[in-house]
Amino acid sequence: MSIHIGAKKGDIADTVLLPGDPLRAKFVAENMLENAFCYNEVRGMYGYTGTYKGKRVSIQGAGMGLPSTSIYVNELITEYEVKNIIRVGTFGCIQKDLKVGQVALAMSASTDSNINKLIFGDQHYAPTADFSLLLNAYNEAKKLGVDVKIGNIFSADSFYNPNPNWWKIWAEYGVLGAEMESSGIYTIAAKHNVKALSILTVSDNIVTGAASTAKEREQSFTEMMTIALEIAE
Repeated sequence: MSIHIGAKKGDIADTVLLPGDPLRAKFVAENMLENAFCYNEVRGMYGYTGTYKGKRVSIQGAGMGLPSTSIYVNELITEYEVKNIIRVGTFGCIQKDLKVGQVALAMSASTDSNINKLIFGDQHYAPTADFSLLLNAYNEAKKLGVDVKIGNIFSADSFYNPNPNWWKIWAEYGVLGAEMESSGIYTIAAKHNVKALSILTVSDNIVTGAASTAKEREQSFTEMMTIALEIAE
């Protein structure tokens, strides 16, 4: 067992889907996996392992923000030898043509977080997705008829920004939207030579004001789950 994950060695598959919401992990395990068992309930952050079309897959809640997510990614890789991390989460889009429920693949992840500055100092690291996972996800989305957007995502350090116009500079430079985890996931994965990709669904549009409900965020964004499960290695 690690500090924050109560699994035994061998309980966790090589590929882990990583939602922030532990209830999303529970929903996917109960509705999309076969023979799923719960290996973790520490701090209410559910983790499950089951099979999908004969492939062994795990899904682990990781909380909100880079600090929380980084804890789980580090422990999954260093303690349980996970090889593929696929974030399945939501983001607020900052491009007006993106609609609630639309799926995006985060090719790269900009950030205002200080976490990478603690590693690289005054230099700027560019966290990016694993290309093979990105390509496989794109091809799978096309097979499923899912219209995906590919681009840069902004991983914010705070959810409530006191500057109401914070997003405009990022939108001007083509960033698709904001979430709070991908930059940290990509950086840790790169350090340990592990594959990582964020598959995200638009939960709200900051430009138009359109938004989903908490229940929809927990249970209805299944297209990204299906893509992630299909590309699990």
